[in-house]
Amino acid sequence: MHPIALTMGDPAGIGGELTLRAWLAHPGMNFVALDDPEQLAGVAKSLALNVPMRIVEHAVEAAAVYLHALPVLPVRLAEPAIPGQPNPANAASVVASIERATALCLTGEACAMVTNPINKAALYQAGFHYPGHTEFLAVLTGAVGQQIMMLASPHLKVVPVTVHASLRASIAMLTTQMIVDAARTTATALRRDFGLVRPRLAVAGLNPHAGEQGALGDEETALIQPAIDTLRAEGIDVSGPWPPDTMFTPAARQRYDVAICMYHDQALIPLKTLDMDHGVNVTLGLPIVRTSPDHGTAYDIAGKGVADPSSLIAALTLAAELASSRARQVT
Repeated sequence: MHPIALTMGDPAGIGGELTLRAWLAHPGMNFVALDDPEQLAGVAKSLALNVPMRIVEHAVEAAAVYLHALPVLPVRLAEPAIPGQPNPANAASVVASIERATALCLTGEACAMVTNPINKAALYQAGFHYPGHTEFLAVLTGAVGQQIMMLASPHLKVVPVTVHASLRASIAMLTTQMIVDAARTTATALRRDFGLVRPRLAVAGLNPHAGEQGALGDEETALIQPAIDTLRAEGIDVSGPWPPDTMFTPAARQRYDVAICMYHDQALIPLKTLDMDHGVNVTLGLPIVRTSPDHGTAYDIAGKGVADPSSLIAALTLAAELASSRARQVT
C-alpha cells in the first residue's frame, strides 16, 4: 500500500515533535512527512530525539526509506519557527503542505492523509478563508457540502450535525435535512470505510430528557423525529431521539455504532472524557481518507519535549485501516 501523507501542521506547535515521536514509536507504519526538513532536524536536535531523516522526491520512495529513516517530502518554511509563537509568514507553507497531501491522495500516490494541528487564527491573518481543515479539504476534493466530521475512539464514535458555531447559533441553524444528510453520509462511511454491513445509528435529542414529550422543548418532535422517520424509510438502522444525558453510559453504547449529535460539545465532551489520548478526527464524505489527532497545537508545551503522540499514532493507524478497507471495496 502507498504511504500516508502527514502534513506539518503549525510549525510553532507540537506537530513536528509528534511526527518525530510517531516515527520512533511506530516502526510498522509507512508515512511520509510533508514538512521542512531543516525545521524537523532542529526539533529533533533540541529534544534529543534520534531520528534520522531522508529527503525524498516522490511519495512512493517512502516505503524503501521508512524502516531506516523518516522520509520527508520538503515543504519549506518562509521563516524559522519558534515554539509557541505562531507566525503568519509561515501560513503559506502550512497550506501548501495540506494541498500537496491532498493532491497525493487524489492521484493515488498516497493512500490517505493525516493532518497535524493547525492554528486557524494565524492562517486567517494570512488570508486563509476556510473555517478549518474540513471545509478546505471539501473544496480541494470537490466534495463541498458532503463533508462530515466524525470523532472516533475505541470506545465511541460521534458525529456532530452542527460543528463550529455557538450553542445559540447551532440550535437556530439545525434542520431536519441537516440531520438526514449527516446520518446518510455517516451510514455510507461506516459501511465503506469501517466495514460495518448494517451500522446502527443513535440520534441524540437536543433538550434535557429528549424534550420530555414537548415539556422541555419541541425540537425532538418538530426536527429530529422526522429525520429519523426519513432515515428508517430508507432502510437505515437508526434509533432515537435518545436522552443525551444517558446515551453515553457503557450499557447504552453497546446498542449503537455511532452517535449522531446535535451540536459540537454534545458529541465531543463524552468522547474526550472517555478517551482523550486516542480520539481521532475523521472527515467523512470525501473521496480520500483523512484523519487527524483530536487536539490542537498545544503552544504551551511546544518545544518542551513532553508532547504525547498517542492521538497522532491513533490517527495514522486508523487512516491505514480505512485506506485498506477502501482498497478492498475496489478490488
